[in-house]
Amino acid sequence: MQHSPASAWLTEAANAAQQEGSGYLLRVVLVVMVVGCVLTAWFLLRGYKRKDD
Repeated sequence: MQHSPASAWLTEAANAAQQEGSGYLLRVVLVVMVVGCVLTAWFLLRGYKRKDD
């Protein structure tokens, strides 16, 4: 897997937004936001797990 700098990602996102309109970019942002919320909830809630030994 090749490393691509953040500027290349932003350029690709801008190109996709121009080609498809703002709907595609909004969908990508929403998916990333939902995945981030799920991972944050998992990380926070795993600390509250009881250890009944």
